[in-house]
Amino acid sequence: MRFPLTLQQTGLAIAVAAAGAIGGAFVFQYGLGLAPCKLCLLQRNPYYLAIPLGLAAALAPPRWSRIALGLLVIVFLVSAGLGIYHAGVEWGFWLGPSDCGGGAASTGSMNDFLQQLERTRVVSCTEAAWRFLGLSLAGWNVVISLGAVLFAGASLAGNRKRSAA
Repeated sequence: MRFPLTLQQTGLAIAVAAAGAIGGAFVFQYGLGLAPCKLCLLQRNPYYLAIPLGLAAALAPPRWSRIALGLLVIVFLVSAGLGIYHAGVEWGFWLGPSDCGGGAASTGSMNDFLQQLERTRVVSCTEAAWRFLGLSLAGWNVVISLGAVLFAGASLAGNRKRSAA
């Protein structure tokens, strides 16, 4: 079966989707006041990497686009793994990191630091701040990441057949 998008179009679509996912995370954090835990912040890293990789795939010649899309498959498999781990922590299937909570950044004097600690709310990795259709944001990260894996993989497979034909 022929894939409807070129490798470059697929790279651009993944970059836009990754930027949208990060934008959504920022809306939940800053717009709705849902403070992220340590694992939530860790799950953003693959998206930060996927944006420039997707753009590289969009701008590169087909050979390099293929390599970038292959790397995106790996990035999103790691992202799905992080989401599964975090969702498992939330559901109590296994323990999370012992230091999973928010921290305060140092602002200068010890007095300022102590005042900031008093205002800082520690966010636990074991409690889902929000659920939709039974899935927490970590669960939705798994869905989005696996969707990106399938999308990039289908593009690689479909465009390989197109170039061979």
